[in-house]
Amino acid sequence: MSASAVHSLWTTAVDPIAKIEAPKIEFGQLSPILIVIGAAVLGVLIEAFVPRRHRYHAQLFTAAVALVSGFAAIVALAASGYATTRSGIAAMGALAVDGPALFLQGTILLAALVGLFTFAERRLDPEAHGNRVDSFAAQAAAVPGSENEQKAVKAGFTTTEVFPLLMFAVVGMLVFPAANDLLTLFVALEVLSLPLYLLCALARRKRLLSQEAAVKYFLLGAFASAFTLFGIALVYGYAGSMSYGVIARVVDGSAPSVTPALAGTTANDALLLVGGALIVMGLLFKVGAVPFHMWTPDVYQGAPTPVTGFMAAATKVAAFGALLRLLYVVLPGLRWDWRPVMWGVAIVTMLAGAIVAITQTDIKRLLAYSSIAHAGFILAGVIAANPEGVSSVLFYLATYSFVTIGAFAVVTLVRDAGGEATHLSKWAGLGRRSPLVAGVFAVFLLAFAGIPLTSGFAGKFAVFKAAAQGGAVPLVVIGVLSSAIAAFFYIRVIVLMFFSEPRPEGPTVAVPSPLTMTAIAVGVVVTVVLGVAPQYFLDLAGQAGVFVR
Repeated sequence: MSASAVHSLWTTAVDPIAKIEAPKIEFGQLSPILIVIGAAVLGVLIEAFVPRRHRYHAQLFTAAVALVSGFAAIVALAASGYATTRSGIAAMGALAVDGPALFLQGTILLAALVGLFTFAERRLDPEAHGNRVDSFAAQAAAVPGSENEQKAVKAGFTTTEVFPLLMFAVVGMLVFPAANDLLTLFVALEVLSLPLYLLCALARRKRLLSQEAAVKYFLLGAFASAFTLFGIALVYGYAGSMSYGVIARVVDGSAPSVTPALAGTTANDALLLVGGALIVMGLLFKVGAVPFHMWTPDVYQGAPTPVTGFMAAATKVAAFGALLRLLYVVLPGLRWDWRPVMWGVAIVTMLAGAIVAITQTDIKRLLAYSSIAHAGFILAGVIAANPEGVSSVLFYLATYSFVTIGAFAVVTLVRDAGGEATHLSKWAGLGRRSPLVAGVFAVFLLAFAGIPLTSGFAGKFAVFKAAAQGGAVPLVVIGVLSSAIAAFFYIRVIVLMFFSEPRPEGPTVAVPSPLTMTAIAVGVVVTVVLGVAPQYFLDLAGQAGVFVR
């Protein structure tokens, strides 16, 4: 047969133009994500084309405007009913625009804005050769201690590419809790993780410790990503689809038509159970739950403190949002399978985080184990498997994120000749030297401990109440005991600051710029307001607590 005959057969059999449908993208509903993507790309162009002396202000302005605009777009979408009556699926089934997605995206954008202020702080370190410097390496590509690094420090260079890296991480975090298919979930996981791996390696002081933290985070994160991807492959093999809605219908047996090939895979639950477990494992790694927590203390200690604060707050919000959507939308038909496992994970996470924190002597490692314990408390709300569980987790994440960024912002202020003084012994007597800074840090510690009239108490009360209503009363009892253990080491730090004699060679408290002052002030205001009058925000989380299916 001639080539022309084959060609004519092919063209008459298939009309390629007719088969391809133009993608339908709801740009208005995706506007918060698109604004931040635009700012991230613009930040890369600023690095390429704007002179070095102007980059800092250009990057800071671009990032701040984008985060505020993105939050305004979320408020507009919520006011238009997309959080309640008009919620739906956008971008050809890839993303959900509903209450939980908008609430979590709003929280992430506000946390990122407060985190941005700590990134931009340039008054804490002494000036280097007449130039103000920040927490980040003068030249990221230079080997620590090398001649190139010394030249960069002498020139007073600053690493302004941290701003577009922050924005790319935020893009991934915005997509992660809104992802409505497994492929989008994985892409978002990588987009939020890769910039964080880089940011962890960029500390100006203690460069080797910072790079070690980044390598640990990268290697363990790569393993977690591989587990997640393998789990996605198995679930796809089971259900024949990446879409959350289709998988959920196949799991609960309500799928309208099942092909013979699909009937063969759905008869075997092993694919679903193993695949679901591997995906959940990847998400538990991101929230720092035991036994996937081993990276947390090392990375929190080694990363630049502004990065630690941002990562501890925003990553938890995004990852718990994705975990909620996966368990409540995709796998509600497997509730009897995943709840006992999550019970075990929550109990071990609460107890391990609280008990191991008692032995810590570094303030950043102590806050890292504290964050592990808090992951356990939030999991109690996830396990509730009722509407109150969703709304309580949303509220807890909102309260926790601002307290965390505020606490790490305070840590950046306490300094000695080697930079930040993070060893607990150096914090002795801080309340007598700097009563205001110590008092603010005490407020954050009391919120972490869940003392009444702080946001931490309102958040813990909400998740424990939801868990009790969901039949998890023993879990609540263990959670209260863990809170009591955790309160010990928080109050120990307060006693150390206010009731110990200050050392003559002790650290000083640096005077920050208005940026860090704003970050700390926001943290204190949110802690007090959500502790004293939480009802409005609890109602808001309750209204936003319904997933679109």
